[in-house]
Amino acid sequence: MNFYKMQGTGNDFIICQEGIPEKTDWGSLAVKMCDRHFGIGSDGLIIIGKSSIADISMRMFNPDGTESEMCGNGIRCVGKLAYELGLSTKPEISIETLGGILLRVWPIFEKTEITKVKVDMGLPILDPKQIPVNVGGNPPVVDYPITLGEFKFYLSFVSMGNPHAIAFIEDDVDQIDLSRIGPIIESHDLFPNKTNFSIVNILEKDHMKVRVWERGAGITLACGTGASASFVAAHIKGLVHDSARVDLPGGQLLIEWTGEESVYMTGPAETVFKGSII
Repeated sequence: MNFYKMQGTGNDFIICQEGIPEKTDWGSLAVKMCDRHFGIGSDGLIIIGKSSIADISMRMFNPDGTESEMCGNGIRCVGKLAYELGLSTKPEISIETLGGILLRVWPIFEKTEITKVKVDMGLPILDPKQIPVNVGGNPPVVDYPITLGEFKFYLSFVSMGNPHAIAFIEDDVDQIDLSRIGPIIESHDLFPNKTNFSIVNILEKDHMKVRVWERGAGITLACGTGASASFVAAHIKGLVHDSARVDLPGGQLLIEWTGEESVYMTGPAETVFKGSII
């Protein structure tokens, strides 16, 4: 099986095309392939396939073997690779994700090379029942208090195709022990499907800093849906303008949202190497 190792702002993926037996246990394969000591090593395994409603489809499996509905950094890598492999040569590529969610991506060229990809991330989901999160009240839900031992956070809830809980804090996000708090919030009873957890600093009205604990993966260098969800929550709270640079440990993304219609994310995508597994 041939594969491509790609990364977007440090969020790295193993990407394969369909073509091996349909009954392949992708979840078990993801656990082996994503292992950084005994496998290739990555934040996830992505499978590119055919689609009846889009140019291509993608499935995303976390390092723990669970399948994720959506992956923002991964979809940028898929868009770049699809264009370079000739799976689509359109200036706008449509990609089907889990649950039939259809997203659009636009490769951005610097001379003849794709250096960045812009993604239509779709409409943010703010209804707690659809996110899902076990809280009452009308959407959007912001500043919901939660106490974890000596820690108290005020969470905002957003789905970008996958669930996110966002905490805006005054302390530098780099000083927070995310490896300790992240797994507790991920598996909290509030979240029937578990959740991703972001901690956020607002630096300016057009500049944010974010760290993310990803459901099924742990701490990663970047999370595209996490950056998007964090921006949406910040915009709802009036903390940012209609676009902002979002600093993540692995690099920077540009997120845009007017408060209506789709969220747009622009960021880099790079092929690291390609290889094959016997």
